[in-house]
Amino acid sequence: MTDRRFDVLIIGIGALANLFAARFVLAGASVSMLGTWPEGITAINGRGIRLVDSEGGEQFIPVTATDNPAECAGARFALVLVKAWQTERAARQLAQCLADDGIALSLQNGLGNREALIDALGAGRVELGSTTAGATLLGPGHVRPGGEGVISLGANPALGPLIQFFEQANFPTQIVPDVDALIWGKLAVNAAINPLTALLGASNGELLNRPEARQLMFAAAREVAAVAAARGVALPFDDPAAVAEDVARRTAQNRSSMLQDVARGAPTEIDAICGAVVRAGEKFGIPTPVNHTLWLLVKALIGDGRPMAEKPDHRGTESMEFPQ
Repeated sequence: MTDRRFDVLIIGIGALANLFAARFVLAGASVSMLGTWPEGITAINGRGIRLVDSEGGEQFIPVTATDNPAECAGARFALVLVKAWQTERAARQLAQCLADDGIALSLQNGLGNREALIDALGAGRVELGSTTAGATLLGPGHVRPGGEGVISLGANPALGPLIQFFEQANFPTQIVPDVDALIWGKLAVNAAINPLTALLGASNGELLNRPEARQLMFAAAREVAAVAAARGVALPFDDPAAVAEDVARRTAQNRSSMLQDVARGAPTEIDAICGAVVRAGEKFGIPTPVNHTLWLLVKALIGDGRPMAEKPDHRGTESMEFPQ
């Protein structure tokens, strides 16, 4: 399959990667997946992606998966759906297989993903977006949707065919004028929900039933908004606390991927979410005590102070819901 040109190359073998791949195939796209999790690759190649619907029914979607970037050479569109701490590795892989005129679209959580991709691919081949879709990985190549959502992208005519695939695959898409505002808006919601669900072992909606958790949610979101304002970024909404509350309500039954990561003993994205907020706040002189505390608590909960590069690589945890 080395010379084959795929309509969509999905980087990742986790929850949203499986969900997007399955729906794209059902919509008529040609899809390949590039990852590093042997069990996930074996399961997908052996029986396809096992997609569970809202009523518990299942179907198996044939998809090709590989860990060899050479087998994906000439990819025109790549959808990056790995965790933030995996981005540098994914960028190196993409440099081997993305076409010269190809575009890598990141729908990841946290800050720093764009810079890592640009370092490997060049600015002209990287775009950012976000998704409010959710998914839970039940096992290798086995995924259950965790809430429908919208794909938000910056204006780039070159993304037209990919946008068409999104819409055909039942992922509504909207174009936004300021991608940085979008990324920081998503960061506000992620910081408000993800660490608290991980620390409390609670679903997204359960946070709304605990007054103290709700207060912490709101405070974390507002700190992100304050840091963004200091950077000159206006969030795409007026009240980040209200938006975080709305997302938690709409995804009430969802177990955030940070909670799933902690349950599996896997690395989390806390450094790219709350940690990134704290570092940016220090740079601009904005206090971020709630994000700082959540950052340290999640790292303490993991119980491993080693750098991410030294941690065990639980590659089955590449879920990228919003919030993740």
